[in-house]
Amino acid sequence: MLLAAGAGVALVWFWAGRAPAPLFERTADQNVLLVTIDTLRADALGSYGGPAATPNLDRLAAGGVRFEFAHAHAVVTLPSHASILTGEYPFEHGIHDNSGYRLPADRPTLATMLRSEGFATGAFVAAFPLDSQFGLDAGFDVYDDRFGHAEGPSDFTIAERPAEAVVAVARDWIEAQAERWFAWVHLFDPHAVYRPPPPFDARYAASPYHGEVAYTDHALGPLLAAVAAGGARPTFVVVTSDHGESLGEHGERTHGLFAYEATLRVPLILAQVGPRAAERPGDGVVASEPARHVDVLPSVLDALALPAPPALPGRSLLDPAAGDTGTEPLSYFEALSASLNRGWAPLRGVLAGRDKYIDLPLAELYDLEADPAESENLVAGRAGRAGELAALLEDLPASDPLDRRIAETAEVAQRLQALGYLRGSAPAKENYSADDDPKRLAHLDEAIHRGVDLFQRGRAPEAIDVYRGVIAERPELELAHRHLAFLHWSQGEVDEAIAVLTGARDAGVASPSAAGQLGIYLAESGRADEAVPLLEALVAGERPPLDPLNALGIAYARRGDADRALRTFERVIDLDPDNAMALENIGTVHVQRGDRAAAAAAFERAVALAPRSSRAHAGLGVVQLRGGDREAAVASWTRAVELDPANFDALFNLATELVNAGDPAAARPYLERFVRTAPPAFYAADIRRLAGVLESIPR
Repeated sequence: MLLAAGAGVALVWFWAGRAPAPLFERTADQNVLLVTIDTLRADALGSYGGPAATPNLDRLAAGGVRFEFAHAHAVVTLPSHASILTGEYPFEHGIHDNSGYRLPADRPTLATMLRSEGFATGAFVAAFPLDSQFGLDAGFDVYDDRFGHAEGPSDFTIAERPAEAVVAVARDWIEAQAERWFAWVHLFDPHAVYRPPPPFDARYAASPYHGEVAYTDHALGPLLAAVAAGGARPTFVVVTSDHGESLGEHGERTHGLFAYEATLRVPLILAQVGPRAAERPGDGVVASEPARHVDVLPSVLDALALPAPPALPGRSLLDPAAGDTGTEPLSYFEALSASLNRGWAPLRGVLAGRDKYIDLPLAELYDLEADPAESENLVAGRAGRAGELAALLEDLPASDPLDRRIAETAEVAQRLQALGYLRGSAPAKENYSADDDPKRLAHLDEAIHRGVDLFQRGRAPEAIDVYRGVIAERPELELAHRHLAFLHWSQGEVDEAIAVLTGARDAGVASPSAAGQLGIYLAESGRADEAVPLLEALVAGERPPLDPLNALGIAYARRGDADRALRTFERVIDLDPDNAMALENIGTVHVQRGDRAAAAAAFERAVALAPRSSRAHAGLGVVQLRGGDREAAVASWTRAVELDPANFDALFNLATELVNAGDPAAARPYLERFVRTAPPAFYAADIRRLAGVLESIPR
């Protein structure tokens, strides 16, 4: 049953006219390739008139259908991909942000549907927002998310696989399939930070974002060529992006804050390639009619001559309906990250034909036909039309994004933060004022991201000043308090870090995660007796948040209660068997107790679960050295330092053992780095010691 959209209008697109001829052969005897390119603006591609050289995607469009007016329903990765794979709007599948949500295991998806039809199913994803733990792996025989796991503590760096690496593993899997297959290939490269590899870095020095797009197209070339040339059956190909990128438009640096066309409009290409695929005109077919992400799943099923579930809001794009139906085309969209994480006004809206209504305290209405740049807000001059669209939006089924939101682990929060998805906690308000409208707060969003950039460039004191300014203007912004506290901590300013979080707690703006951060800082600074009661109060329930629970184990360990610390970490593992951080903590306690075998088992399991965890490799190095294997220990510490240059314990151990092994030349760069970068508040004595060692080594 189609969703009601009010006033007799169904939430479904209809085409304005009839296509001249069938564009696709409907047959169950074909493969399916879905390619999603993260953060790809439609107007970046050559076939859309963009500046990036994208010959492979342009060639695909020239043999298929390219949709000029296609839209996502969310402007961040996880909810947008959930809509693509389920064929549902965010208020139906229930995922509204990159953190705090999971797709239920029993939710039908394109993968579950095709696997039930006998397809082999494989997914190959490039970055953490699509990690299998978020639930999009349902229905896939293979869900390859080997982009690395736990990073350094709040280090603002992210593991991702370059497009060529993802394409390589996807091709290997596809070429191994003897029967029909469905492959989803997700590429992440156009996402910030924009660092295209050679020669695209030099070629696009003035616009590295477009260099990333050109590189991604280059990497896709072998996959598209192999699919077009090989196999015994044709392949139905869908290429789209999850959302676009603002690149400074409307005051937004990247994406996630607003839902203007720069981030909401997406490319969409449908093509059928390989044996029996019909020849297309050289220029392909360009469709100006509206298309949406919720139309992808019905289109794939239609291409396979399979019926779509009748309750889905989308429709197949393969054969446009004839004539004027008298029904206005509509689509829903949202951008809720700033509301969920910062307490700003929630942004929702509808597209009706070429009219776009954005529901905010300062509402917006745009005529995209006449004003594609959304430069003139028509809400005052066309109040009647704005009211009609507001009523249609109000008639849509309600979905409270806080209802299904769960607490994330510290690892998840840190890794999303590394991508610029700065997670916090903010309760919903009964009423939002103009002061809560993100248009009036965009400068704070820019300041938050500028603080991250400054820290990445080694300019932490400047980042501290930026966050102080943010807090002065918006004191309820919890993530600014947490970032400021971390920056102080990273500089060895322990008392200042604790004071920031204590102030946030006393002001009532600290979530359990912020309280857990405070507990860790108290425990690590020798104040475990203060940390324990604070953390115990946070974990009193049957299913406590994991962040404070892990912190409580650390506090017990710092207080000398190893047995209680181990029981606490084991409880974390019971709740989350793949929690690498708890395993690292278990290993550390066993090291302190002298149980080398138990410590090794914990660290080895942590490394297996989180191969990019600097802490896991560093702990394993300690165990290896105590077992007499200096060479293995040096290798583990070298890897730990590669993963996190700010892991000063691993850096100290590596430098020291290289000296002890009689290799001062190899030790010199690590000695110099430690002496230069280790925070004196934590390592003053070690800095003096290694400075003396450094002076004794001849150049």
